[in-house]
Amino acid sequence: MPASWGFAAVAAARRRLFASGARVRARLPVPVVVVGNVLVGGAGKTPTVIAIVALLAGNGRSPGIVSRGYGRSDDDVVVVDPAADAERVGDEPLLLRRRTGVPVAVGADRVAAARALLRAHPEVDVIVSDDGLQHLALDRDVEVLVFDERGAGNGRLLPAGPLREPIPETLRPRQLVVYNADAATTPLPGHVARRRLAGVAPLAAWWLGAPPDGAALAALRGRTVVAAAGVARPERFFAMLRASGLDIVELPLADHADFAAPPWPRGTADVVVTEKDAVKLSPQRPLDARVWVARLDFVPDATFEAALLAMVGHPSANDRHGNQAS
Repeated sequence: MPASWGFAAVAAARRRLFASGARVRARLPVPVVVVGNVLVGGAGKTPTVIAIVALLAGNGRSPGIVSRGYGRSDDDVVVVDPAADAERVGDEPLLLRRRTGVPVAVGADRVAAARALLRAHPEVDVIVSDDGLQHLALDRDVEVLVFDERGAGNGRLLPAGPLREPIPETLRPRQLVVYNADAATTPLPGHVARRRLAGVAPLAAWWLGAPPDGAALAALRGRTVVAAAGVARPERFFAMLRASGLDIVELPLADHADFAAPPWPRGTADVVVTEKDAVKLSPQRPLDARVWVARLDFVPDATFEAALLAMVGHPSANDRHGNQAS
């Protein structure tokens, strides 16, 4: 496929420029963990970022997040307020800010976003870069590659296949693989994550920080519920709802759908949405239905946690970067 060959050539040339030193990677004064998909769309990057941030915070770190913020109205660097408009900062960064409680900055230039975040929040001692695998200008201490049940797909690069870059034959030092699947789906050694629906919360309560409620999820059984999902791979969301015993009417939407108007039919009684979609649904809006927000819990195995913490290191050991990013 000539188009795929051209894509591969451009990607390889960019990597060679950085590897040779012809283009210099920016080094931040704190460790950087980059999380990304080798495949296009919906492999589980966002829940992996959430899990990594929780792991770091639970082990004495003060993490912050940087993200491109797909679908934003502009490319400016913005430090995300939890009450921000998703159109301004992006739906996934707003979800990350609300779900993790840690500082988040967005910008097309991840290096500029990270520096803005560190200026605004000097307590941050480790940066997690959301979807930054191909953003080579930002140096990194750890790379986390996320795969799902598709594995390498047909093995071809865009546009003939789903790959953003070739699958490596072996992992480079300081690379980790997480499988958002029931088992490994490529030959690369990695760590399998456990996924489950923790429950649902009414939209208004979710905006106030209410935790997911398994009993509320169970109470939806026996009703016909519309499941609306503006995510890359909505079928996974639908399957998890069905596995929880819900009778759903599927309403797949475009990834990053704006929910400018309620997409479900008038007269719908109950709707379940993802958290990524909930950030675009104000409870003050007339939504013509009871809207429930489903929360996904995503936990990599213990060996992943140990490997990541060993690579990031103890906070007191990371003054080695000095002020090189200034």
